[in-house]
Formats: sequence, C-alpha cells, structure tokens
Amino acid sequence: MSDPLLAIVGPTATGKTEVGILVAEALNGEIVSADSMQCYRGLDIGTAKPTAEQRARVPHHLIDIIDPDTPFSVAEYQERARAAIEAIHQRGRLPILVGGSGLYVRAVIDGLGFPMAPPDPELRRRLAAEAREHGLATLHARLSAVDPEAAARIHVNDEKRIIRALEVFELTGLPISRLQELDRQQQARYNTRQFGLTLPREEMYRRIEARVEEMIRGGLIEEVKSLLDRGYDERLVPMKGLGYAQIIPVVRGEQARDEAVERLKRDTRRFAKRQLTWFRADSRIEWIDVAATGGFQQVADIIRRSWEEK
Repeated sequence: MSDPLLAIVGPTATGKTEVGILVAEALNGEIVSADSMQCYRGLDIGTAKPTAEQRARVPHHLIDIIDPDTPFSVAEYQERARAAIEAIHQRGRLPILVGGSGLYVRAVIDGLGFPMAPPDPELRRRLAAEAREHGLATLHARLSAVDPEAAARIHVNDEKRIIRALEVFELTGLPISRLQELDRQQQARYNTRQFGLTLPREEMYRRIEARVEEMIRGGLIEEVKSLLDRGYDERLVPMKGLGYAQIIPVVRGEQARDEAVERLKRDTRRFAKRQLTWFRADSRIEWIDVAATGGFQQVADIIRRSWEEK
C-alpha cells in the first residue's frame, strides 16, 4: 500500500474535471477517468467528456477506449485502470482518479474480488418473475429488510443489482454490503486520499440545468442521431445511459424536444442525489464545498496543500 493515489469524486456538475486538471498540473499528475460512460467512443457531449484542449493540458486515461457496442464490465475497467495507474507510477508521476461513478472508484481503490457465490440462473429467474408479478419495489423492500446499506445505494428501479444483492444474501446468508466491506479490507492496495466535491443543493441543480442546456446547444440531439444512424441499437448499455435515453425519443419523433430536455434535467438531478448518497457512505472521503471556497482554482489549491502536507 505504498503507491500513492489521489481521487477526486462527487456528484455531477461539481467541477471534478477542471479541478482534477488543475491538481494534476500542480502535482505532476495524470488523470485516470472513473466515469462509466466516458470510456465509450462517440459519446462525447452527453457524457461531458473533457475537451481536446483540457486533455492537451494533462494526460487522460480510460477515455474513448471502446465502441458503444462492446461489452465492458467493472472488472475489465478495474484491470485497465490499475494498469494505467501502475504505468503512471513507473513514469514517476501521480495518478489522479477523477469521476462520479462510485462503483468504478471503489473497484480501483478497494477491489471487487468478492468472496461471493457464483450466479444462480434459476434463483435469478425466480426473482425476476417475482419482480414482474409484484413489482420491483417489492424486491427492493425485501432487500431493505436484509441489507439496508445496499438498498440505500441501489436505486429502486435497478433490477439487475437488486436481484444480485438478494441472490448473494439467499446463497450465502450474508449481506452483499458486508461482503463488499470485507473485500475492501482485503484488496486495498494504494495509499489513497479521496477528496469529494459538493455544492449546496440549489446551486448544484442550477449547474445541472445549465449543463443540460449547454449540451443541447452543443449538439447532443445531433450526437444521438449520429449514433443511431451508425447502427448503434438503443438497447445497448451506453445508449440507455443518462443523456442518451432521454434524447432518443426526440430523434425518433416520439417526444417534443422541450419535454425531453426537462426530463433530462430531472433525471440528472436524481442521478446527482444517488451519487451523493453513495459517496457520503464512504467515511474516508474529505469533502470540499466548491461554492464556499470561491472557485475551482481555490479548491485545487486546498487539495494540493493537503496532499503535500500529508
């Protein structure tokens, strides 16, 4: 655990990208993306990827590495991210993990080699049938009863993760959150400091709405149309992601543009709340209120000084 790793995390629209670049410039660092969508080529505007100018300032890794129709798991991300971090260390530079995908961050920092039971197809089919008959909320409530920590992190509509958590509990008798904690204790390999960026809720929502408007002006609808025209099925995982699922009906002529934009703003606000819930559960994160500090440069200075004084 001697290898250093600095992480900058938090909900969307809090300035992680710019702060990460400023910190990297100050600490001779390189950025490793911890964003589950920025890895896909062609999904640029809706994922708020760093611009070409930003990427020219500091090396970025794990952005634009796969096509949208290529399967990509958290385990594969973990392997690539850790390889990038090792290469950065070998260059004598500081790896800086930047992003808001909590599971990806945890995969790098804590590991995902869970001592869990293998998938049970029959059990999964039974749970899926229960979800269809009684509603997914019923399964989520059951999860809340046996593993409230996991239930708090898993959205009520996330069928795949709800079923997996219940499957692990039924097969092992242990909550998946407990197994994950055991794995974290066993797998942590870096000397890590995590800094979380946050904003007052109203300010964060204001920035989210402004970002969505900027995405629309920047060509998000045209980007989605281009992806569909190139043959990428709307059922693909990235095409169901935030910023794409909401715009596809506009391209298909099934929903008015303004309605879709409002839906995207709403869904992004909800997404930010889930991100904050996830990260708030990690007591290791050192939180910084971006608004209270005065701006991105001031936040970067705080992180730099804290890192140098450790």
